Amino acid sequence: MTEPLLRVEDLTKHFPVTRGVFGHVVGQVRAVDGVSFEIEPGETLGLVGESGCGKTTAGRCVLRLIEPTSGRVVFDGRDVTRAKGKDLTQLRRELQIVFQDPYSSLNPRLRVVDLIGEALEVHGLARGAEVERRVAELLRRVGLSPSWINRYPHEFSGGQRQRIGVARAIALEPRLIVCDEAVSALDVSIQAQVVNLLVELRRAMNLSYLFIAHDLSVVRHVSHRIAVMYLGQIVELGTSKRLFQAPAHPYTRALLSAIPVPVPGRRPRRLVLAGDVPTPLNPPPGCRFHTRCPAVRDECRTEPPPNVEIEALHFAKCIHARGLEGAPDWHERMTERIDAAMADNARTVVAVDRPTAPRALEPVAETRAPMEGPRRPSLDPRSVRALGFGGIGLGVLAIVLGAPWVGLLAAMLAYRGFIRPGARERQRWDAAFVFLLAASVLVSTVVGRARKRALAQEELQRLSAEISARESITGAPPADLSELGWRLFPIFDQGKPVDPWGRAFRYRTPGSGGRPYDLGSTGPDGVRSGDDVGHVPSRP
Repeated sequence: MTEPLLRVEDLTKHFPVTRGVFGHVVGQVRAVDGVSFEIEPGETLGLVGESGCGKTTAGRCVLRLIEPTSGRVVFDGRDVTRAKGKDLTQLRRELQIVFQDPYSSLNPRLRVVDLIGEALEVHGLARGAEVERRVAELLRRVGLSPSWINRYPHEFSGGQRQRIGVARAIALEPRLIVCDEAVSALDVSIQAQVVNLLVELRRAMNLSYLFIAHDLSVVRHVSHRIAVMYLGQIVELGTSKRLFQAPAHPYTRALLSAIPVPVPGRRPRRLVLAGDVPTPLNPPPGCRFHTRCPAVRDECRTEPPPNVEIEALHFAKCIHARGLEGAPDWHERMTERIDAAMADNARTVVAVDRPTAPRALEPVAETRAPMEGPRRPSLDPRSVRALGFGGIGLGVLAIVLGAPWVGLLAAMLAYRGFIRPGARERQRWDAAFVFLLAASVLVSTVVGRARKRALAQEELQRLSAEISARESITGAPPADLSELGWRLFPIFDQGKPVDPWGRAFRYRTPGSGGRPYDLGSTGPDGVRSGDDVGHVPSRP
């Protein structure tokens, strides 16, 4: 048996969910949780599933565009998850990707020759005119005109852009290409052209594909084997022919039943799934499909499903497949088990939902909570009311002291303690809360400034009275105000000649009218800028 080109073993990728200023981890989004598969040389493995099941994340972890949390990715005997430096650069050349969106995957500021030729120059495969020659050859190979090498991406249609993406992927002659829904953004006719192009390139260059898609008809056309993924795990893996002929897992059966049949008058049996895909932040225990499975059993809710090889190269993670390993009629027997479980579940639902006697309609209280994530435990009502009274007390203290930020805190506590709006009134109460905050800050600021002004005026009057007293006792005024420095600190900022309103302080001179030392009567208004600050002129 030959060694597979790519071997993925128990690949896991969890994205941490953080909260708070310091980024405390409160949970993990299990995007990929224990995925294992192999790809042979020249083989195409299709990876299908609903949106959000982890297909793209798994493909990017294989290329190490996203660092996996755990697991191994072995490519041609080399561990991709541990490669560094030159080894990783060499692996980049052999592992390429075609992105989903042909509009955002191409740099709009670069020409086609730069988009494709940049990789050739980085890996030292071509220089100068050789780059243009090879780019022209690549364009011809993907069905585009070589004369378009100097055009920009906006000059092409969606299908032509995706062909440029394919040319960029094969420029380094890789051995494995991850096609991340490479045709899902294109029209149906263009999809067929791009898919046929990929098939031709695989045969000509002996490429291997990891073909990620959600269109089962496209996957069936291009893939040798198909892996069905659900909520971060592979639930069924088998050859393309057998998986469409004899699907095993109920989820695979539901996906195949949704494909329209192009035969008039023939209606396939639909298997409709109820509900939505659970969140990968908190996946259900046991079988992850049991919340939507129509054939669920009690053990499915608690026991992880076994990975059963029901036939050669065909695996299924389902409890109904247990004991059918290698049985020639496994598909018929598994269908009987699934039908019996569906019948039992239908009888159980009818017995529970159908009342035995009619009863009057009663008003039902609204129990749905807003979608705001996990809710924090609420405080005791007494504690909440205590917060409200504390906010009122702080508000009174803020008005007395004239402290705006204390008033802000008071308004927040009062709002939390006494105003608990419902969902419908939240917007109106939020506007009232903003108005309450603005009023609190404004009142606190005005009162604080008035209080400081009154205190400064009172201190200025005391300073004037002391100067007059010293003059009457000694017969001469003090030569310098530094003798009264102990009085300057409550008024001025560390003795600097600035009054409480932020203006430079000057004393009146004898010739300007009024007493030169009567600071209380003159104040800082009407001063002359040429006077010496802090020096008291002598009486003439």
